[in-house]
Amino acid sequence: MPNIELLEKATPVAPIRIAALAGCQDLAKEVDKKLVKFRKELIAKKKPSTVPQGYSLPSFLVECECVRFGTGEGKGYIKESVRGADLFIMVDITNYTETYTVCGHENHMSPDNHYQDLKRIISAATGKAHRINVIMPFLYEGRQHRRTKRESLDCALMLKELSDMGVSNFITFDAHDPRVQNSIPLNGFDNFFPTYQFLKALVKDVKDFKLDNDHLMIISPDEGAMSRAVYFSNILGVDMGMFYKRRDYSTIVNGKNPIVAHEFLGDSVEGKDVVIIDDMISSGESMLDVAKQIKERHAKRVFICTTYGLFTDGLKKFDEYYEKGWIDKVITTNLNYRDPELLEKPYYIEANMSKYLASIMDIINHDLSVEKVRSSNDKIMELMEKVNKC
Repeated sequence: MPNIELLEKATPVAPIRIAALAGCQDLAKEVDKKLVKFRKELIAKKKPSTVPQGYSLPSFLVECECVRFGTGEGKGYIKESVRGADLFIMVDITNYTETYTVCGHENHMSPDNHYQDLKRIISAATGKAHRINVIMPFLYEGRQHRRTKRESLDCALMLKELSDMGVSNFITFDAHDPRVQNSIPLNGFDNFFPTYQFLKALVKDVKDFKLDNDHLMIISPDEGAMSRAVYFSNILGVDMGMFYKRRDYSTIVNGKNPIVAHEFLGDSVEGKDVVIIDDMISSGESMLDVAKQIKERHAKRVFICTTYGLFTDGLKKFDEYYEKGWIDKVITTNLNYRDPELLEKPYYIEANMSKYLASIMDIINHDLSVEKVRSSNDKIMELMEKVNKC
């Protein structure tokens, strides 16, 4: 198992338990299986004379739900004891398939509804659990992370509210802007990146994929994704390019200024595989435009890597671009809900994060440094060496 040497001499702060909200239960079950396996492997290797209570269980999942009254009001209900537990509450605020009834009418759950249910479960556990940790892969209101005009500052408000409710640690992935953690300077806030999982998925699915400067280039689709692209290109030792968006600031469409054009800065991509990396695909409009421009510059293949595949405008446009040869593969993680239709697409690759997430939870439960799991440099270097030998 990963980081087994770190855990051999450490003691967990409390028995670990996982509470998964509706919409996040499939991911939680995968993580639970990995965590159960980790603990069994550690006991088999260490062979301790005594095992801490609750250290190794058939499952760490706690049954919980948020039930609704006929008016749509709800309450959180944890169906078993969490007293003294190191409780990890998992929530996927993007899962719009979950529904509830209001006066006989069916409503789909919005991020606001998921957030409200999260507070209900925290409220049910506060004062009982030893420690409460929230795993929120897609950060609620993460795109409303800063104030530029007379507007709400929703993400900071969320973090402050949960902190006041007793949450000790926040675990998220590829936050739109991790500086939002400055709103809760006295709390734990860990932001992880799926860089290694992206590469591993690409190498596994694309047989002739090469990780060197002669065959590969990293592209940032806009200024906001620069830090991700810089890290990716530096660790791989390959060139990087970027696009910047020219917007029409005189109009607002769907809450934002529409993009007029994408302008490219960087070396030639001709004959190279190109990885476009960003935190999310929302509608996918800007990402597809960048991919098309890259292909028109005679790139060999275009791979899109994003942590979250939201596809708010559906998959029709992606199908069209794939058929025309403007995109070759789209890689997203399993950290948020994905339409089953997406999983069947010939261009889709999943970067499975369940093992990584289980390792993160295990490390935090032992109060060890998360830097060992945050940094994937060694794994990436090993993968590069293996791929380039072939």
